[in-house]
Amino acid sequence: MGIGVSLFFLTIGAILKFAIDPDVLGKAVHIDVIGVIFMIVGGVGLLLSVILGSRRGTTSDSHLMEHENHPPRP
Repeated sequence: MGIGVSLFFLTIGAILKFAIDPDVLGKAVHIDVIGVIFMIVGGVGLLLSVILGSRRGTTSDSHLMEHENHPPRP
């Protein structure tokens, strides 16, 4: 899950939680609870995307910078 998808889940969750009447679908479906679940999934996805993205970025960037600073010897 990327950052964009995580933000999408957070946005949909916030809309379901705060902008829609909880009884819009009746008493059987708790739309506000579904919104909280979406926000949790989006938050966890965003956190993992940032953590794993920074780990991936530092290894590839340091590898590229190593070759830029020290060109291969003939």
